[in-house]
Formats: sequence, C-alpha cells, structure tokens
Amino acid sequence: MTTELLIQPPESARDATAGRRPIHQLVTSAAGWPGRVWLLLVVLGGVLFLDGLDVSAAGVALPSIGRDLGMGPSQLQWIVSGYVLGYGGLLLLGGRASDLLGRRRVLLVAVGVFGVASVISALVSIDQLIIALRFLKGVAAAFTVPAGLSIITTTFAEGPARNKALSIYTVCGASGFSLGLVFGGLLTEWSWRATLFFPGPIALALLLIGLRVIPRSERTRFSWAQFDAAGAASSTLAMLLLVFAVVRAPQVGWVSGQTIGLLAGSAVLLAIFVLVQRRHRHPLVRLGILRSARLVHANMSGMVMFGGYMAFQFMVTLYLQDSLHWSPIEVALGFLPAGLIVAASATKMDRVLDRVSTKVLIVVGLAAFLAAYLWFLRVQPGMNYADFLLPTIVLLGVGFALCFPSVNSQATAGIHDDEQGLASGLVNTSIQVGGAIWLAVITAILGSSGTTVKQGELLGGMQAGFLVIVGLTAVGLLGTVGLLIADGVRARRAA
Repeated sequence: MTTELLIQPPESARDATAGRRPIHQLVTSAAGWPGRVWLLLVVLGGVLFLDGLDVSAAGVALPSIGRDLGMGPSQLQWIVSGYVLGYGGLLLLGGRASDLLGRRRVLLVAVGVFGVASVISALVSIDQLIIALRFLKGVAAAFTVPAGLSIITTTFAEGPARNKALSIYTVCGASGFSLGLVFGGLLTEWSWRATLFFPGPIALALLLIGLRVIPRSERTRFSWAQFDAAGAASSTLAMLLLVFAVVRAPQVGWVSGQTIGLLAGSAVLLAIFVLVQRRHRHPLVRLGILRSARLVHANMSGMVMFGGYMAFQFMVTLYLQDSLHWSPIEVALGFLPAGLIVAASATKMDRVLDRVSTKVLIVVGLAAFLAAYLWFLRVQPGMNYADFLLPTIVLLGVGFALCFPSVNSQATAGIHDDEQGLASGLVNTSIQVGGAIWLAVITAILGSSGTTVKQGELLGGMQAGFLVIVGLTAVGLLGTVGLLIADGVRARRAA
C-alpha cells in the first residue's frame, strides 16, 4: 500500500482570520513591490546569506579550532568539507522534496534544523561531533537553497521582476560568503565557538518571520515512492568517497590499494546513480534536463567559480595566520573589499542581467577570477598587503558579483515551474561539489609537500596549488568563450 501525504493547501480563509494575507499572485513588475514582498525577500535572502556565511566564517576559524582541538590541516578541512558535502550531496533530494512536499514547509523545517545544529556545534569539544553537526547543517542547507530559489521563481514572473528578485537573492548568497570572512574574523577574535554559534539565533529569527510571509503551496498529492532514496544515497556516498580518497592519498599513497579502492568505489556508486536515474519512475535528476546546454554550462561554470575560490581561501587563510601570524580580524579586514564589492552590486545586477547575456557576464567574471589568481602567484615573503593581496581581493569581488547571479539566472531560465527545484538543486550541487573536490585536491597538494610551516615563508605546496587553481579556471574561461563563439556562428547562419 502506498502512503499518501497531503501537502498544505493555501487556506485563504484561515489566513484572513489570523490577519495574515499570503502572497498568491505572480509578481510581474520590477517596481512598486509592497512591503510583504520585500519581507519575503529578506527571509529568503537572509537564509541564503547564512548558508554562504557559514562556509567562509568557519574557514577563518580553522587555525584557532586546530590549535584548541589538536587538529591538523587534513582534519580541519573536514569542518568545511563536511558542510559542503552535506550541502552538495543532498541538494538534488532537497530540490525534489521542495517540489513534492511544498517549498514553504521544506524551507521552514530546514531553517529550524540549521539553527539548532549551529547552537549545539558551538557547545561541544569533540572534533568528530563538530564535523557531524557541520554535515547536518550542510544537509539542512541542501533543503533551504532549492526551496528558496524555487519560491522566488514561482512568485516572480520571468523577465525584469524575476531578474531583480534573483539578483538580490543571489547577491545575498555571495555577500554572505564574502562577508562571512569578516564576521568570522571578528567572532574568532573572541572565540571560535562564537563563529559556529552566530548563525543559529539569526536562522531561528528568520524562521519566525518566514511563518508569516512565505506563501503556501497549492494542494498536491504524492507518494513516498516518489522520493529517490537510492539516488540520493549513491550520489552522496560517491562524493564522500571521492573527497576522502583525495584527502587520504598523501598519507597512504596515490597508487595504494586504499586510494585505488576508494576511487573505484566512488566511480561505481556514480554509475549506480546514473542507472537509478534512468530506471526510477521519479528520479532525483530527470536526465533529459541535461539536454539544456545553458543549464549544463551554468553548472560547470559554478563548479569552476566556487571551487577555485574555496581552494584559494583555504590556502590563503592558513598562510596568513600560520605563516605571517595575522590575527583573525586582520584576515577578515584583508578580505573585506571583496565583500563590499559584492554587496554594492546587489541593486544593479538585475538591470545588468536584463541587458547583457549571462554567458558574457560569466566570461568577464571568470576572467576576473583568473586575473586574481595570476596576480597572487607573485607572492613572496615580505610583500605588503597592497601589493600581494589587495588587487587579488578586488578582482575576486568583481568575479563573484558578475558570476554568482549570472550562473543562477542562467540555470533556471526557461525551466518549467515543476522542475525549478530540480534546476536550482543541480546548479547548487555543482557549486558545492566543485568546492569540496577542489578543496580536497588542494589539501592533498599541501599535505604531499611534507614541509612544516615556517614563519614568514610560503606554505609547502602553495605555489603548486595555485598553479592548479589557475589551470582549472583558465579551462572554464576558455570553454565559455568557445560557447560564445559558437553562439555567434549560429546566429550569423540563422540570419
């Protein structure tokens, strides 16, 4: 027998009695929004802001956590990777759940879990438990992101209204990630526990506001058989095994039986995932959606953008704190210009997206990322901030401001409302998994150097790590340029 669950109906009468009036009409204009619409964007943008902030703020606190709990770089990276893998590994299930269970319900429950896990993680001192709670927070974020994005794409009509809402929403995420470094630095000066605790009360406050302003889903029936548990398990385990194999390889050997076995296991699980998607009546990923070249390109660009930056932040934070002995607040202020640039772009990106192709914006954004990494390759002991780091940070801010909203807008454009959760889940999965894999690769490179940190000197393997980041970013940029050229050729032929 199939268990049926009834999704919450609109219940207009009950809302009117309670003095609450849901947003039930599609917002078609980019101007003149009522206060309730803005409050909805505050809640959705605030949740995404916390998701981004939690990754980067924890990154600044890593050296302090390592000193207090006796954790080395290979263990510390799991505080970030655990969150990112929970986030990226279950985003597809999160997107599916938001489409079936109701976006409002999924978002609110996940925000509550995120807030409670934040508070608990700040109170414990067992490194494995902190990592487990970080993974749980990532799982919660995996449900908030596709639910939030699909609420926007089903509340705002495609065109100027949606572009404005999406630009505000996605810039909130990029601002959270960029400004998370600042908040992380400020809070770590007090205690690294404050850094882990900080998102909790804010998430719970957003939950209370969201109960009043998030529109309810229409009545829909579904069966538990519609959840692709096998697909979710196989994809998540595949990513976990891949990252674990790369991180462990420097200790056990790249051609050891353990490394080869883990990589083979990851490949098998990925093949199982594809097979399940082809045969399941309600797959996590309808493989036909991947025929959209725009969506695939957005996903690949997201992997390049976020993966390179995650690896950059991890290495530079360790270098600044462990080698140059910068304080957490000095690191935060050093990264501040990028956050300010991203935040300042929030009110302008909707107009840019109306006028400029997303592929063009992605090209310019990736070029800014590449220039930033190339500039940092000049780094030498004794260089001052304005010479070796400030230009890089400014370029990274420009790259994020252009790429982040463009990638999200391109990934969801032209997708039917029923698959908005899937499309947003796919692009965010690509972003987060890209971050986890790049971080694992960089950790392995640093671990393979076999050198200890010396005051004022570059980290062992640091230059090699940056060359890898530069190479992969260049590949992403060239691929996007190639697509633009191909689009131009097709347009000329059609004319």
